[in-house]
Amino acid sequence: MKTVRNLLCGLAALLALSLQAKETVFTSPDTRYVLTLDDGSGQVAYSLQWDGKTVILPSVLGIEAGRPMRDGLRIGEIRDLGETDTTWKPVYGERAVIPDHFKAWEVSLLSPEGRPVLGLEIRAYNEGIAFRYLVTAGSYIHITDEFTEYTLPEGTLAYFTPRAQTPYSLLPLKDWPGDGGSDRPLLLRLPEGGFACLAEAQVVDYVRTKFRLADKPNTVTAAMYGPVDEIAPYATPWRMVMCGNQAGEILEHNYLFYNLNPPCAIEDPSWIQPGKMMREVTLTTKGGMAVVDFAARHNLRYVLFDAGWYGFEYDKASDARTATLDPRRNPNPDALDLHAVIAYARSKGIGIFLYVNMRALAQQLDDILPLYEQWGIAGVKFGFVQVGSQVWTKWMHEAVRKCAEHHLMVDIHDEYRPTGFSRTYPNLMTQEGVRGNEEFPDAFNNTMLPFTRYVAGPADYTICYYRQDFGRLERQEDAHGVPRSKSIQTTPAHQLALAAVYYSPLQVLYWYDKPSDSQDEPELKFFDDVPTVWDDSKVLEGEPGEYITTARRHGEEWFVGTITNAAREAAIPLDFLPAGNYTAEIYTDGDASIPTRTKVRLSKFRVNAETILRFNLRQAGGAAVRLVPEPVREKSVKDYRKKNVL
Repeated sequence: MKTVRNLLCGLAALLALSLQAKETVFTSPDTRYVLTLDDGSGQVAYSLQWDGKTVILPSVLGIEAGRPMRDGLRIGEIRDLGETDTTWKPVYGERAVIPDHFKAWEVSLLSPEGRPVLGLEIRAYNEGIAFRYLVTAGSYIHITDEFTEYTLPEGTLAYFTPRAQTPYSLLPLKDWPGDGGSDRPLLLRLPEGGFACLAEAQVVDYVRTKFRLADKPNTVTAAMYGPVDEIAPYATPWRMVMCGNQAGEILEHNYLFYNLNPPCAIEDPSWIQPGKMMREVTLTTKGGMAVVDFAARHNLRYVLFDAGWYGFEYDKASDARTATLDPRRNPNPDALDLHAVIAYARSKGIGIFLYVNMRALAQQLDDILPLYEQWGIAGVKFGFVQVGSQVWTKWMHEAVRKCAEHHLMVDIHDEYRPTGFSRTYPNLMTQEGVRGNEEFPDAFNNTMLPFTRYVAGPADYTICYYRQDFGRLERQEDAHGVPRSKSIQTTPAHQLALAAVYYSPLQVLYWYDKPSDSQDEPELKFFDDVPTVWDDSKVLEGEPGEYITTARRHGEEWFVGTITNAAREAAIPLDFLPAGNYTAEIYTDGDASIPTRTKVRLSKFRVNAETILRFNLRQAGGAAVRLVPEPVREKSVKDYRKKNVL
């Protein structure tokens, strides 16, 4: 009898638990995203479907703030925050108008005793799902762990990279190298087809998180760099999941990062001027003026004085308030009259950026910003910055805000990756956090970046042109098959196309080049013509690590860039063009018959929306195209026919 009584009591407890369990469904405006919250397991878990496919299986939510807030949590009150459907215009961007359409809810999460201990804010967009934790209980907050899980379908593959400037590998969700996890965003290839991307937005006063494998199979979790100390009420950064049948769909929707950040806080941002920039490497007055002249001839807006102009950058004694040359870079202390170059640049309509290492920034920021504004400096490049901790994350974004007060644009280098802060402070023009041409990466890297790093926002890739062996246009390797470390590993047309494929409102060109390296090759016209900001952007085709083709519009002109890893035949329809004829200026890798050392072929054809451009792209090659609307028919321009293969 006692056994029966115990069994009945157990069944009654299970029944009571099941009656208390709550399951709630949240959908995007177009209903393609379906997020489900459930607390029946004794923890609050979420799952996600997209287009009927399972993207995330039940995954635990919660944080540790003074005590673990995970086990025993239950779903409490759900407040519907309504639906927002609007658009906004960025100061600059990859498109002139950004849609902002989402449904939102606030969910109260209860302790086992029934007390509200944590909030969960959810936004469901047509472009993705986002959620963040709201901490309202208590006064001082000490967050030491985040339990957010992402349990993926078995067979999911991840595009893994351990740090912001390391190569990518396609790996299963097990046995990742090292123990630091993968940097974000994390692109995933789903077993049923399609892609998902895990990311974070509005990381301004938090810590960097990476994605680390959990003990649970097929699961990654948020790995915090360190603790977070704040005062309630407090909201953590947004956690994001974006999906697409093609990886390019996720890239096209990357404005979601901006939608999850506050609007522009600069009252009059008209002084923020995007443009192209070239580095001055000699640290001399003569060299500086030569770069200014080159910039003026080639439609560049800025010249950067890089490390060494104020002394040895790693010495805390170096004073960024004076132009005192680093003898390691230039032993002649009188070689550079910086103010003379600034004045000369101003006379040519060229602005000056100054590089400042983090050591000097941390010590002298409040002194140098008003000084640089007085000097007439256009912007500052932050170098060797600290990233990861809450202290330096807050410092970095506060430094950008202070730069805005002094009308200075910013380029942040090294491991910093964006999370949408440029919407709030658009003087943050670009940032590194990318394996760029400084490291001479291969074409696999270059065709991987658009679907991974560039999903988070613009990157300062430091495009080069002349640092290559023009006698060999194939992949450059030594006798052992190892890529050469000091030469560009892609073709000239590939390098040209990067300016259209990669987005950066402050686009650095000719990174390792000097004006004397140039022989005024005709194809430099593409670099001269290509803008850095856009009214519309489209991914026409692409496969991570293999190839990508993008089309971008600036005014009435379109620019198309295509790059590839392996040799391939590309067919690019121009059906995105409006009605009417266009002149297509086409730059491709040529052969020995081309009279220049770079062997880039220039072609002109009349095209329209029915045209399909066809290219035989060589290994690590590419093609760049400018499309200009024709007001009248030009006899000098041939009609493009299918027989033309470039």
